[in-house]
Amino acid sequence: MSWIEFTGYFGSFLTSVTFLPQVYKSWQSRSVGDLSIWMILIVVTSTIVWSVYAVAIHSGPVLSANLIVLALSLVLLYFKFSFKEKDPL
Repeated sequence: MSWIEFTGYFGSFLTSVTFLPQVYKSWQSRSVGDLSIWMILIVVTSTIVWSVYAVAIHSGPVLSANLIVLALSLVLLYFKFSFKEKDPL
């Protein structure tokens, strides 16, 4: 593996983990009221488009990053529809 390919996969890893803290916090608190449904839908759409692009250019790092972010975004979307909003105090 060349250094540039390693750099691509490392960047892919870093991009992918950006959603992990939010998914974990949402799961722990069972609260996603502050998350915008539009933000989640935009991220889902953009990762699908990037994934198609990655397949077309045969880019493993771009594909792997976007598939992981897509999966995590779909989890947040599921949480958004399944967790009830808490009543304000």
